[in-house]
Amino acid sequence: MARFVDQAKIYVKAGNGGAGCVSFRREKYVPKGGPDGGDGGDGGDVILVADPQVHTLYDFYHQVHFRAENGRPGMGKKMKGRDGEDLILKVPVGTIVKDAETGEVLGDLVQPGQKLVVARGGKGGRGNARFATPTRQAPRIAEPGKPGEERWLILELKLIADVGLVGFPNAGKSTLLSRISAARPKIADYPFTTLQPNLGVVKLIEGDTFVVADIPGLIEGAHKGVGLGHDFLKHIERTRLLLYLLDLSKEKEVIKDYQILKKELELFNPELLKKDYFIALNKVDLFPDREFLKDIVALFPEEDRNRIFAISAVTGEGVVDLLYAIWNKLKEIKKEEQGA
Repeated sequence: MARFVDQAKIYVKAGNGGAGCVSFRREKYVPKGGPDGGDGGDGGDVILVADPQVHTLYDFYHQVHFRAENGRPGMGKKMKGRDGEDLILKVPVGTIVKDAETGEVLGDLVQPGQKLVVARGGKGGRGNARFATPTRQAPRIAEPGKPGEERWLILELKLIADVGLVGFPNAGKSTLLSRISAARPKIADYPFTTLQPNLGVVKLIEGDTFVVADIPGLIEGAHKGVGLGHDFLKHIERTRLLLYLLDLSKEKEVIKDYQILKKELELFNPELLKKDYFIALNKVDLFPDREFLKDIVALFPEEDRNRIFAISAVTGEGVVDLLYAIWNKLKEIKKEEQGA
């Protein structure tokens, strides 16, 4: 499996235009044929294409320099040189493209198949046939091809998912993702088992689907780059809905964990707190007596209480109800987006 890479710096160079040709007709019994030098071909462009089959920028981790083909020179008999082939580079859906020198955002490839020309090929030079005039019938000049554009780019991937799964290390995010989807993230009982975001497609009985992103465990100070948080918080920005997963085995500390998570998101990007959300209290299977749940729920602000689900990622208890609540909310959000 390819290593997950969500940022890369690459150099792109479009093809140079081919040179125009200096040539004269050579016909039997015509001692002084006119100019017939053809134009040079255009250089190839460098084009980025969003490909849903590509999930990481790993291909740009080792290879950094990319060049499109040059245009071919013009030829006699006014024959135009062949245009250079465009260079197509496939990137994941959700890739933001920036000019490395200026920081300008050149494009945001959020739709499958979306294309972005990042370097345009140079125009081919004109052949000497283009320079003939009534007073200059045998021009011996032609243009060189124009150079292709070149630049350094920053590629930054922000995963696109319907639901962002947020929680501290060992809250059970990977276990939940493996239960509700076909994703098989690494699972173990120590912090930072998840070293990269994982995407899982949830398929309901009716055939409806939505995508969940398991964001690596956050810790206090994540917005400053502590732990793995700073590298991965950006992947939450494109999600439609957040799912806070809290470790119920910590009992009275659950509300404190929730407050820290919300604070970290706010400090990274205040807009994140405007997203719809649900709260899942995980590991309910550890408690045969569920009476204490009322006390835990009462610790949360009143506006949060109808968004709380007690679940077990291990046994599946409560998970189906949570998934259908998420799906119904996503339908509302998508309807609002379409009406906007």
